[in-house]
Amino acid sequence: MNARPESTPLDTWSIEDLSIATIRTLAMDAVQKANSGHPGTPMALAPLAYVLWTHFLRHDPADPRWPDRDRFVLSNGHASMLQYAMLYLTGYDVSLDDLKQFRQWGSKTPGHPEYGITPGVETTTGPLGQGLMNAVGMAIAEAHLAATFNRPGHQIVNHHTYAFCSDGDLMEGASHEAASVAGHLGLGKLICVYDDNHITIDGETRIAYSDDVPGRFSAYGWDVQDLGDRANDLDILQEALEHARGVTEKPSMIVLRSHIGYGAPHLQDTPKAHGSPLGEDEVRGAKASYGWPEDAQFLVPEQVLAHTRGAVERGKGLQEEWQQAFSRYRKDHPELAARFEAAQAGGLPAGWDADLPAFGADADPIATRSAGHQVMARLGATVPWLIGGAADLASSTKTVIEDGGDLEQGQHGGRNLHWGIREHVMCAASSGMALHGGLQPFASTFFIFTDYARPAIRLAALMELPVVYVMTHDSIGLGEDGPTHQPIEHLASFRAMPNMCVIRPADANEVVHAWRAALNRRDGPTMLVLTRQKLPVLDRSGLAPAGGVLQGAYVLSAEKGSRPDVILIATGSEVHLTLEAQQTLSQSHGIDARVVSMPSWELFRAQSDDYRNSVLPPEVTRRLAVEAGAPMGWCEWVGAGGQVIGITRFGASAPASENFSHYGFTVDNIVEQARGLAAK
Repeated sequence: MNARPESTPLDTWSIEDLSIATIRTLAMDAVQKANSGHPGTPMALAPLAYVLWTHFLRHDPADPRWPDRDRFVLSNGHASMLQYAMLYLTGYDVSLDDLKQFRQWGSKTPGHPEYGITPGVETTTGPLGQGLMNAVGMAIAEAHLAATFNRPGHQIVNHHTYAFCSDGDLMEGASHEAASVAGHLGLGKLICVYDDNHITIDGETRIAYSDDVPGRFSAYGWDVQDLGDRANDLDILQEALEHARGVTEKPSMIVLRSHIGYGAPHLQDTPKAHGSPLGEDEVRGAKASYGWPEDAQFLVPEQVLAHTRGAVERGKGLQEEWQQAFSRYRKDHPELAARFEAAQAGGLPAGWDADLPAFGADADPIATRSAGHQVMARLGATVPWLIGGAADLASSTKTVIEDGGDLEQGQHGGRNLHWGIREHVMCAASSGMALHGGLQPFASTFFIFTDYARPAIRLAALMELPVVYVMTHDSIGLGEDGPTHQPIEHLASFRAMPNMCVIRPADANEVVHAWRAALNRRDGPTMLVLTRQKLPVLDRSGLAPAGGVLQGAYVLSAEKGSRPDVILIATGSEVHLTLEAQQTLSQSHGIDARVVSMPSWELFRAQSDDYRNSVLPPEVTRRLAVEAGAPMGWCEWVGAGGQVIGITRFGASAPASENFSHYGFTVDNIVEQARGLAAK
């Protein structure tokens, strides 16, 4: 839009100019009222948002979860007021009062977009690069579901994923992983717009950034359009989006030179327009430059709402059209239709876990990663929407879906994803697949390499997404690879993450129930932490059933008397050592010990007080925890009178058996520590 004198009556403006000015002024006013936020980017990108939302985006404001809607991701989440303004204007359940409550406690308009808080927000963004990686996952999901369910004459999955991203998104290393994967897979339904506004918090981008972005994305295999300084040219924006929608074999990147804080008389194209309110005088000056009433706040002309809320009827029509198409699909392909609906519902097929493997006491010792592979072999057959892969480690993590096929360029129907050495995008895109719906994603690597993916895992926990992480090589038992590959503090750190459920099973049968627990969880991600080294299959004839995993902790081997002298608590590869120690304590020292297997603190916390007290009686304060990891947090379970055999230094390069011996994870040391406790 062009600047115009304030005296020009608003009812003489074109509806396009009037709508764009409304978006800009709503963003300014909301940030100013909150005295917090980022007004500059919404002001710059208002024309782009207007064109996308009113001319291209297939969505239904009355049903934000319609399966075949286009997805929109604001990766530069600091520009949240741009999205909130569009949601309000196009008829979502976001009111003008909600905009006035921007960044306030309990509002639908938090500082950065949050999934589950604001209708129409597809993912939580803010940490830069995450939204772009989520968008790649959404595009993978669309491509896979289309390849799986579409049939000649029936295109029930046919939508695009749009993402806006910023200089900050593209500076983050995460964007390189995302762009590489998307280009390699040829995700033609992914359309990104790069807001090249030349400004970051510390100054102009040139102080730290001189990438050839068009050349970079071309090299990744994307279709690239460099629009130059045309952020206000609606015709150019529309042509660029139309071109991108016509590209089907590769993802699209539109590079757009914009002006942050557009129209602000003193702050346009400055860092001050980025991360703080403009100030009342500057807001008035910006409005005057548009020809907008300077003192009007949260002004939304009636003709703008009448125009933009046409999205409600359009969305209703689009969904009705799709529902009719799906009815025809159901008639021609009833089994596929039923499977599609079941997958979209986010549940599990009937009988999905009826035939999971069982391991007898006479079975050879087996690493829990290998037991997990046997479980996945069955789940791959019974849960057809289980999909995922590893960061170039599937042969080590044992996470291949047998007969699942590979998801590759031009072949998107496979269920095994090859992420390459890209842990970060693997986990963030897995979140994107979960957000998209219709799939149960898993992601796998060595436990130590969660360090590369932690921001994505944290956001999955924040959004309560049911992603399953299969993390193997869980301790100093990794052995000769040494301390660079041996996780020490990782169990403690993920247990500290809200909504995360960590499960470290003790043997093959506990692995079976760990997977059962993971797939039944719908309110957050689950991390299965598995061994590289072989472990004995516990002889359950004298022990409690492995189904106790579902309660998080259970009495694996009870004391002989009415009350234990000491309670031994362990997880994972240390459980079988505590069982041996229990026997030695009884036979050689007259100490009556109870052994508790505690694979999941989170599941145990969720049990009733009565159950928890039955496993860990409050009156028995002599407790010893045994775990090959940092002892932080174990005080919750052992109490002030208990002790922990853990690890407080980094590992070493040596065979697993030597590492366990040197670090005190031996039957003799457990016995010695338990005797000391019992003597108190």
